[in-house]
Amino acid sequence: MASFDIIMPKMGESIEEATITNWFVKEGDKVEEDDVLLEIATDKVDSEIPSPVEGLVKKILFRQDEVVAVGTVIAVIGLDGGDESPQINEEESAPAEPENLLPEQEVSSDPGNLEAVVSSSGRFYSPLVKTIASKESISQAELDTIEGSGINGRVQKKDLLKFIENRSSGQPAVEAAKAPAPVSQPAKEAPPAVQAVSAPVLSGEDEVIEMSRLRKLIAAHMIKSKQTSAHVTNMIEVDVTAVVNWRNRVKDEFLKKEGVKLTFLPVFLEATVKTLREYPQINASVDGERIIIKKKINLGVAVSLPDYNLIVPNIKNADSLNLTGITKRMNELAAAARSNKLGPDDISGGTFTVTNFGSFKNDIGTPIINQPEVAILAIGAIKKKPAVIETEMGDVIAIRQKMWLSLTYDHRIIDGALGGAFLKRLGDYIESFDPESGNFKI
Repeated sequence: MASFDIIMPKMGESIEEATITNWFVKEGDKVEEDDVLLEIATDKVDSEIPSPVEGLVKKILFRQDEVVAVGTVIAVIGLDGGDESPQINEEESAPAEPENLLPEQEVSSDPGNLEAVVSSSGRFYSPLVKTIASKESISQAELDTIEGSGINGRVQKKDLLKFIENRSSGQPAVEAAKAPAPVSQPAKEAPPAVQAVSAPVLSGEDEVIEMSRLRKLIAAHMIKSKQTSAHVTNMIEVDVTAVVNWRNRVKDEFLKKEGVKLTFLPVFLEATVKTLREYPQINASVDGERIIIKKKINLGVAVSLPDYNLIVPNIKNADSLNLTGITKRMNELAAAARSNKLGPDDISGGTFTVTNFGSFKNDIGTPIINQPEVAILAIGAIKKKPAVIETEMGDVIAIRQKMWLSLTYDHRIIDGALGGAFLKRLGDYIESFDPESGNFKI
Protein backbone atom coordinates (compact mmCIF):
# COMPACT_ATOMS: atom_id res chain seq x y z
CA MET A 1 0.00 0.00 0.00
CA ALA A 2 1.33 3.42 -0.92
CA SER A 3 1.60 5.73 2.06
CA PHE A 4 1.90 9.39 2.91
CA ASP A 5 3.92 10.77 5.84
CA ILE A 6 2.33 13.41 8.04
CA ILE A 7 5.08 15.83 9.09
CA MET A 8 5.13 18.11 12.10
CA PRO A 9 4.70 21.47 10.34
CA LYS A 10 6.76 24.58 10.94
CA MET A 11 4.42 26.92 12.80
CA GLY A 12 6.45 30.09 12.54
CA GLU A 13 9.95 31.31 11.82
CA SER A 14 11.30 30.77 15.33
CA ILE A 15 9.36 27.60 16.16
CA GLU A 16 11.49 24.45 16.37
CA GLU A 17 9.10 22.05 18.11
CA ALA A 18 5.48 21.61 19.10
CA THR A 19 3.49 19.59 21.62
CA ILE A 20 0.78 17.19 20.49
CA THR A 21 -2.19 18.15 22.65
CA ASN A 22 -4.86 15.89 21.15
CA TRP A 23 -5.33 13.18 18.51
CA PHE A 24 -8.73 13.16 16.80
CA VAL A 25 -8.06 9.86 15.02
CA LYS A 26 -6.64 6.47 15.91
CA GLU A 27 -4.85 3.80 13.92
CA GLY A 28 -7.15 2.12 11.44
CA ASP A 29 -9.46 5.13 11.05
CA LYS A 30 -10.43 6.25 7.57
CA VAL A 31 -9.87 9.94 6.93
CA GLU A 32 -10.93 12.26 4.17
CA GLU A 33 -8.81 15.06 2.79
CA ASP A 34 -8.91 18.07 5.17
CA ASP A 35 -10.23 15.99 8.09
CA VAL A 36 -8.57 17.20 11.30
CA LEU A 37 -5.99 14.66 12.48
CA LEU A 38 -4.59 16.29 15.61
CA GLU A 39 -4.13 19.46 17.55
CA ILE A 40 -0.69 20.82 18.35
CA ALA A 41 0.52 23.63 20.58
CA THR A 42 3.61 25.81 20.61
CA ASP A 43 4.52 28.58 23.01
CA LYS A 44 2.82 30.88 20.51
CA VAL A 45 -0.46 29.33 19.42
CA ASP A 46 -2.60 26.20 19.22
CA SER A 47 -3.38 24.78 15.75
CA GLU A 48 -5.37 21.96 14.22
CA ILE A 49 -3.56 19.88 11.60
CA PRO A 50 -5.74 18.54 8.75
CA SER A 51 -4.98 15.53 6.59
CA PRO A 52 -3.70 16.54 3.14
CA VAL A 53 -4.80 13.18 1.70
CA GLU A 54 -7.56 10.59 1.88
CA GLY A 55 -6.77 7.16 3.26
CA LEU A 56 -6.35 4.96 6.34
CA VAL A 57 -4.33 5.91 9.40
CA LYS A 58 -1.59 3.26 9.37
CA LYS A 59 0.58 4.51 12.21
CA ILE A 60 0.57 7.19 14.88
CA LEU A 61 4.15 7.67 15.97
CA PHE A 62 3.84 10.01 18.96
CA ARG A 63 1.49 10.13 21.92
CA GLN A 64 -0.53 13.03 23.22
CA ASP A 65 1.59 15.49 25.27
CA GLU A 66 4.82 14.50 23.53
CA VAL A 67 7.07 17.25 22.20
CA VAL A 68 8.03 16.71 18.56
CA ALA A 69 10.54 18.53 16.39
CA VAL A 70 9.48 20.40 13.29
CA GLY A 71 9.94 18.18 10.22
CA THR A 72 9.50 14.90 12.10
CA VAL A 73 7.09 12.26 10.78
CA ILE A 74 4.26 12.01 13.30
CA ALA A 75 1.84 9.70 11.46
CA VAL A 76 1.52 7.61 8.29
CA ILE A 77 -1.57 7.57 6.07
CA GLY A 78 -2.20 4.63 3.69
CA LEU A 79 -3.30 6.03 0.33
CA ASP A 80 -5.24 3.06 -1.12
CA GLY A 81 -7.18 0.00 0.06
CA GLY A 82 -6.25 -3.64 -0.14
CA ASP A 83 -5.19 -6.44 2.14
CA GLU A 84 -2.22 -4.50 3.48
CA SER A 85 -4.30 -2.49 5.94
CA PRO A 86 -2.61 -2.45 9.35
CA GLN A 87 -3.64 -5.00 11.93
CA ILE A 88 -4.93 -3.10 14.93
CA ASN A 89 -4.71 -4.49 18.41
CA GLU A 90 -7.70 -2.96 20.16
CA GLU A 91 -6.13 -3.59 23.56
CA GLU A 92 -3.24 -1.29 22.76
CA SER A 93 -3.74 2.22 24.12
CA ALA A 94 -0.33 3.49 23.06
CA PRO A 95 0.55 4.50 19.51
CA ALA A 96 2.89 2.33 17.51
CA GLU A 97 6.60 2.77 18.01
CA PRO A 98 8.39 4.40 15.05
CA GLU A 99 10.61 1.92 13.26
CA ASN A 100 12.93 4.04 11.16
CA LEU A 101 13.06 7.24 13.15
CA LEU A 102 15.30 8.34 15.97
CA PRO A 103 13.15 8.14 19.12
CA GLU A 104 11.81 11.38 20.57
CA GLN A 105 13.21 13.67 17.92
CA GLU A 106 12.28 16.86 19.76
CA VAL A 107 15.12 18.81 18.20
CA SER A 108 15.91 21.40 15.64
CA SER A 109 15.17 20.37 12.08
CA ASP A 110 18.82 20.95 11.18
CA PRO A 111 19.90 17.66 9.56
CA GLY A 112 23.45 18.22 10.66
CA ASN A 113 22.54 18.03 14.32
CA LEU A 114 21.88 14.30 14.61
CA GLU A 115 25.01 12.98 16.26
CA ALA A 116 25.59 11.26 19.58
CA VAL A 117 22.02 10.31 20.37
CA VAL A 118 22.77 6.86 21.85
CA SER A 119 24.65 6.29 25.09
CA SER A 120 27.08 3.47 25.70
CA SER A 121 24.28 1.64 27.47
CA GLY A 122 22.18 1.73 24.30
CA ARG A 123 19.74 4.34 25.60
CA PHE A 124 18.54 6.95 23.08
CA TYR A 125 18.81 10.69 23.68
CA SER A 126 17.58 13.39 21.34
CA PRO A 127 20.07 15.99 20.10
CA LEU A 128 18.14 18.63 22.05
CA VAL A 129 18.58 16.69 25.29
CA LYS A 130 22.27 16.18 24.54
CA THR A 131 22.72 19.88 23.79
CA ILE A 132 21.07 20.96 27.04
CA ALA A 133 23.09 18.39 28.98
CA SER A 134 26.31 19.67 27.45
CA LYS A 135 25.51 23.30 28.28
CA GLU A 136 24.67 22.35 31.87
CA SER A 137 27.78 20.16 32.25
CA ILE A 138 25.74 17.02 32.86
CA SER A 139 27.79 13.89 32.34
CA GLN A 140 26.63 10.82 30.41
CA ALA A 141 26.57 8.91 33.67
CA GLU A 142 24.19 11.45 35.16
CA LEU A 143 22.00 11.33 32.05
CA ASP A 144 21.69 7.58 32.37
CA THR A 145 20.31 7.96 35.91
CA ILE A 146 17.40 10.20 34.87
CA GLU A 147 14.00 8.54 34.81
CA GLY A 148 12.36 9.46 31.51
CA SER A 149 8.66 10.07 30.90
CA GLY A 150 8.76 9.31 27.17
CA ILE A 151 8.04 6.08 25.35
CA ASN A 152 10.12 3.20 26.77
CA GLY A 153 11.42 5.53 29.47
CA ARG A 154 13.18 7.91 27.10
CA VAL A 155 14.37 11.17 28.61
CA GLN A 156 12.45 14.16 27.32
CA LYS A 157 13.33 17.83 27.55
CA LYS A 158 11.01 18.34 30.53
CA ASP A 159 12.66 15.45 32.40
CA LEU A 160 16.08 16.99 31.94
CA LEU A 161 14.94 20.46 32.98
CA LYS A 162 13.37 19.00 36.11
CA PHE A 163 16.62 17.17 36.86
CA ILE A 164 18.57 20.43 36.46
CA GLU A 165 16.17 22.30 38.73
CA ASN A 166 16.36 19.61 41.40
CA ARG A 167 20.13 19.42 41.13
CA SER A 168 20.42 23.17 41.68
CA SER A 169 18.41 22.74 44.87
CA GLY A 170 21.15 20.59 46.33
CA GLN A 171 19.67 17.11 45.88
CA PRO A 172 22.01 14.23 45.04
CA ALA A 173 22.40 13.91 41.28
CA VAL A 174 21.39 10.25 41.09
CA GLU A 175 18.16 10.77 43.01
CA ALA A 176 17.17 14.17 41.63
CA ALA A 177 15.11 12.70 38.80
CA LYS A 178 12.96 10.61 41.13
CA ALA A 179 12.62 12.87 44.16
CA PRO A 180 10.33 15.89 44.14
CA ALA A 181 11.78 19.35 44.59
CA PRO A 182 11.91 20.47 48.24
CA VAL A 183 8.91 22.48 49.32
CA SER A 184 9.74 23.48 52.89
CA GLN A 185 13.32 24.76 52.49
CA PRO A 186 14.63 27.35 50.05
CA ALA A 187 16.85 26.13 47.23
CA LYS A 188 20.56 26.50 47.84
CA GLU A 189 22.46 28.94 45.64
CA ALA A 190 19.25 29.66 43.69
CA PRO A 191 18.00 33.14 42.75
CA PRO A 192 14.95 34.32 44.67
CA ALA A 193 12.68 33.86 41.63
CA VAL A 194 13.09 30.10 41.69
CA GLN A 195 13.30 29.43 45.41
CA ALA A 196 10.83 26.89 46.68
CA VAL A 197 8.03 28.13 48.93
CA SER A 198 5.78 26.39 51.39
CA ALA A 199 2.66 24.85 49.92
CA PRO A 200 -0.57 26.69 50.73
CA VAL A 201 -2.78 25.28 53.46
CA LEU A 202 -6.04 23.97 51.98
CA SER A 203 -9.38 23.60 53.70
CA GLY A 204 -12.07 21.13 52.76
CA GLU A 205 -14.05 23.86 51.00
CA ASP A 206 -11.21 25.05 48.75
CA GLU A 207 -11.32 24.29 45.04
CA VAL A 208 -8.07 23.38 43.31
CA ILE A 209 -7.92 24.19 39.59
CA GLU A 210 -5.09 23.05 37.35
CA MET A 211 -3.69 25.86 35.23
CA SER A 212 -4.42 25.55 31.52
CA ARG A 213 -1.46 25.30 29.14
CA LEU A 214 -2.03 28.89 28.01
CA ARG A 215 -2.25 30.12 31.60
CA LYS A 216 1.09 28.46 32.38
CA LEU A 217 2.66 30.13 29.35
CA ILE A 218 1.30 33.52 30.34
CA ALA A 219 2.58 33.06 33.91
CA ALA A 220 6.06 32.13 32.72
CA HIS A 221 6.08 35.03 30.23
CA MET A 222 5.11 37.55 32.90
CA ILE A 223 7.70 36.33 35.38
CA LYS A 224 10.39 36.39 32.70
CA SER A 225 9.49 39.96 31.78
CA LYS A 226 9.73 41.15 35.37
CA GLN A 227 13.08 39.41 35.77
CA THR A 228 14.38 40.84 32.48
CA SER A 229 13.28 44.48 32.39
CA ALA A 230 13.41 47.31 34.90
CA HIS A 231 9.76 48.38 34.78
CA VAL A 232 8.80 52.04 35.16
CA THR A 233 5.33 53.49 34.46
CA ASN A 234 4.37 57.05 33.52
CA MET A 235 0.75 58.25 33.35
CA ILE A 236 -1.05 61.12 31.70
CA GLU A 237 -4.71 62.14 31.44
CA VAL A 238 -5.93 63.29 28.02
CA ASP A 239 -9.05 64.99 26.74
CA VAL A 240 -10.76 62.76 24.15
CA THR A 241 -13.97 64.75 23.73
CA ALA A 242 -13.30 65.37 20.04
CA VAL A 243 -12.69 61.64 19.42
CA VAL A 244 -15.91 60.68 21.24
CA ASN A 245 -18.01 63.23 19.35
CA TRP A 246 -16.59 62.18 15.98
CA ARG A 247 -17.01 58.46 16.60
CA ASN A 248 -20.60 58.86 17.81
CA ARG A 249 -21.40 60.85 14.67
CA VAL A 250 -19.88 58.49 12.07
CA LYS A 251 -20.15 55.00 13.64
CA ASP A 252 -23.41 54.00 11.88
CA GLU A 253 -22.20 55.22 8.50
CA PHE A 254 -18.84 53.51 9.02
CA LEU A 255 -20.51 50.17 9.79
CA LYS A 256 -22.72 50.44 6.73
CA LYS A 257 -19.83 51.39 4.44
CA GLU A 258 -16.98 49.24 5.79
CA GLY A 259 -18.90 46.32 7.32
CA VAL A 260 -17.13 46.54 10.70
CA LYS A 261 -17.89 48.35 13.93
CA LEU A 262 -15.89 51.46 14.73
CA THR A 263 -14.68 51.79 18.31
CA PHE A 264 -12.47 54.44 19.90
CA LEU A 265 -9.42 52.16 19.99
CA PRO A 266 -8.35 52.47 16.30
CA VAL A 267 -8.01 56.24 16.72
CA PHE A 268 -5.67 55.72 19.67
CA LEU A 269 -3.75 53.05 17.74
CA GLU A 270 -3.25 55.40 14.80
CA ALA A 271 -2.00 58.09 17.17
CA THR A 272 0.36 55.55 18.75
CA VAL A 273 1.81 54.65 15.35
CA LYS A 274 2.42 58.32 14.54
CA THR A 275 4.17 58.80 17.87
CA LEU A 276 6.33 55.70 17.41
CA ARG A 277 7.54 57.12 14.12
CA GLU A 278 8.82 60.18 15.98
CA TYR A 279 10.30 58.14 18.85
CA PRO A 280 11.79 55.01 17.25
CA GLN A 281 13.72 54.19 20.44
CA ILE A 282 10.40 53.07 21.92
CA ASN A 283 9.86 50.68 18.99
CA ALA A 284 12.84 48.55 19.90
CA SER A 285 14.22 45.50 21.68
CA VAL A 286 17.33 44.67 23.69
CA ASP A 287 19.89 42.01 22.79
CA GLY A 288 22.44 41.78 25.58
CA GLU A 289 24.16 45.18 25.49
CA ARG A 290 22.80 46.08 22.08
CA ILE A 291 19.67 48.09 21.29
CA ILE A 292 17.79 47.00 18.18
CA ILE A 293 15.64 49.74 16.63
CA LYS A 294 12.83 48.11 14.68
CA LYS A 295 12.15 49.58 11.26
CA LYS A 296 8.68 48.03 11.05
CA ILE A 297 5.89 48.92 13.44
CA ASN A 298 4.03 45.70 14.26
CA LEU A 299 1.45 46.91 16.73
CA GLY A 300 0.30 44.30 19.27
CA VAL A 301 -3.24 44.59 20.61
CA ALA A 302 -4.06 42.57 23.73
CA VAL A 303 -7.23 40.49 23.30
CA SER A 304 -9.13 39.01 26.23
CA LEU A 305 -10.38 35.49 25.52
CA PRO A 306 -13.69 34.00 26.72
CA ASP A 307 -11.86 32.09 29.47
CA TYR A 308 -10.22 35.34 30.68
CA ASN A 309 -6.83 34.37 29.33
CA LEU A 310 -5.01 36.92 27.20
CA ILE A 311 -3.32 36.77 23.80
CA VAL A 312 -1.56 39.50 21.83
CA PRO A 313 -1.85 39.31 18.04
CA ASN A 314 -0.17 42.15 16.20
CA ILE A 315 -1.06 44.35 13.24
CA LYS A 316 1.84 43.92 10.85
CA ASN A 317 3.20 47.13 9.28
CA ALA A 318 0.64 49.21 11.12
CA ASP A 319 2.39 52.37 9.93
CA SER A 320 1.31 51.58 6.37
CA LEU A 321 -2.40 51.48 7.28
CA ASN A 322 -4.92 54.29 7.62
CA LEU A 323 -7.64 54.41 10.27
CA THR A 324 -9.96 52.15 8.26
CA GLY A 325 -7.20 49.63 7.62
CA ILE A 326 -6.24 49.51 11.29
CA THR A 327 -9.88 49.07 12.30
CA LYS A 328 -10.48 46.18 9.92
CA ARG A 329 -7.26 44.37 10.77
CA MET A 330 -7.81 44.81 14.51
CA ASN A 331 -11.31 43.35 14.26
CA GLU A 332 -10.07 40.43 12.14
CA LEU A 333 -7.36 39.55 14.65
CA ALA A 334 -9.71 39.86 17.64
CA ALA A 335 -12.27 37.57 16.00
CA ALA A 336 -9.58 35.03 15.09
CA ALA A 337 -8.21 35.11 18.65
CA ARG A 338 -11.60 34.42 20.23
CA SER A 339 -12.31 31.55 17.82
CA ASN A 340 -8.82 30.03 18.26
CA LYS A 341 -7.92 30.63 14.61
CA LEU A 342 -4.82 32.78 14.98
CA GLY A 343 -1.75 31.69 13.05
CA PRO A 344 1.78 31.72 14.50
CA ASP A 345 2.73 34.78 12.46
CA ASP A 346 -0.23 36.68 13.89
CA ILE A 347 1.28 36.62 17.38
CA SER A 348 5.00 36.80 16.62
CA GLY A 349 7.18 39.70 15.56
CA GLY A 350 5.40 42.41 17.56
CA THR A 351 7.37 45.60 18.28
CA PHE A 352 5.03 47.53 20.62
CA THR A 353 1.87 46.50 22.49
CA VAL A 354 -1.31 48.33 23.44
CA THR A 355 -3.69 46.97 26.07
CA ASN A 356 -7.14 48.48 26.62
CA PHE A 357 -8.10 48.48 30.30
CA GLY A 358 -10.98 50.75 29.42
CA SER A 359 -12.97 47.89 27.92
CA PHE A 360 -13.39 46.63 31.52
CA LYS A 361 -14.25 50.12 32.84
CA ASN A 362 -10.86 50.37 34.57
CA ASP A 363 -9.25 53.81 34.80
CA ILE A 364 -5.52 53.22 35.21
CA GLY A 365 -3.16 50.23 35.07
CA THR A 366 0.54 49.38 35.08
CA PRO A 367 0.94 46.64 32.45
CA ILE A 368 3.89 44.28 32.19
CA ILE A 369 6.11 44.63 29.13
CA ASN A 370 5.53 42.06 26.40
CA GLN A 371 9.05 40.70 25.89
CA PRO A 372 11.20 41.20 23.86
CA GLU A 373 9.60 44.64 23.39
CA VAL A 374 10.69 47.56 25.58
CA ALA A 375 7.40 49.36 26.25
CA ILE A 376 3.65 48.81 26.50
CA LEU A 377 0.77 51.30 26.50
CA ALA A 378 -2.36 50.92 28.61
CA ILE A 379 -5.56 52.80 27.72
CA GLY A 380 -8.09 53.49 30.44
CA ALA A 381 -11.83 54.03 30.43
CA ILE A 382 -13.32 57.19 28.94
CA LYS A 383 -15.31 59.10 31.56
CA LYS A 384 -17.06 62.45 31.78
CA LYS A 385 -15.31 64.83 34.17
CA PRO A 386 -15.40 68.52 35.04
CA ALA A 387 -12.36 70.27 33.58
CA VAL A 388 -10.96 73.77 33.38
CA ILE A 389 -11.05 75.04 29.78
CA GLU A 390 -9.15 78.11 28.60
CA THR A 391 -11.25 80.41 26.42
CA GLU A 392 -10.90 83.93 25.03
CA MET A 393 -13.21 85.07 27.82
CA GLY A 394 -11.11 83.35 30.50
CA ASP A 395 -11.12 79.98 32.21
CA VAL A 396 -14.39 78.07 32.47
CA ILE A 397 -15.38 74.72 33.92
CA ALA A 398 -16.96 72.32 31.44
CA ILE A 399 -17.86 68.64 31.20
CA ARG A 400 -15.21 66.86 29.10
CA GLN A 401 -14.50 63.25 28.11
CA LYS A 402 -11.25 62.24 29.82
CA MET A 403 -9.04 59.16 29.65
CA TRP A 404 -5.82 57.97 31.31
CA LEU A 405 -2.84 56.64 29.37
CA SER A 406 -0.14 54.56 31.11
CA LEU A 407 3.22 53.82 29.51
CA THR A 408 5.33 51.09 31.09
CA TYR A 409 8.87 51.04 29.70
CA ASP A 410 12.19 49.27 30.18
CA HIS A 411 14.37 51.57 32.26
CA ARG A 412 17.49 49.76 31.08
CA ILE A 413 17.35 51.71 27.80
CA ILE A 414 14.49 54.22 28.24
CA ASP A 415 14.94 56.99 30.79
CA GLY A 416 12.15 59.12 32.22
CA ALA A 417 12.79 61.98 29.82
CA LEU A 418 12.26 59.78 26.76
CA GLY A 419 9.34 57.86 28.23
CA GLY A 420 7.67 61.05 29.39
CA ALA A 421 8.24 62.82 26.07
CA PHE A 422 6.72 59.91 24.14
CA LEU A 423 3.64 59.82 26.35
CA LYS A 424 3.17 63.61 26.20
CA ARG A 425 3.45 63.59 22.40
CA LEU A 426 0.91 60.77 22.18
CA GLY A 427 -1.48 62.77 24.32
CA ASP A 428 -0.96 65.82 22.09
CA TYR A 429 -1.83 63.77 19.00
CA ILE A 430 -5.05 62.47 20.56
CA GLU A 431 -6.13 65.92 21.78
CA SER A 432 -5.46 67.39 18.31
CA PHE A 433 -8.05 65.11 16.69
CA ASP A 434 -10.41 67.01 14.40
CA PRO A 435 -14.01 65.77 14.81
CA GLU A 436 -14.98 67.19 11.41
CA SER A 437 -12.30 65.61 9.21
CA GLY A 438 -11.44 62.61 11.39
CA ASN A 439 -7.73 63.46 11.18
CA PHE A 440 -5.07 64.68 13.57
CA LYS A 441 -4.19 68.36 13.29
CA ILE A 442 -0.51 67.82 14.14
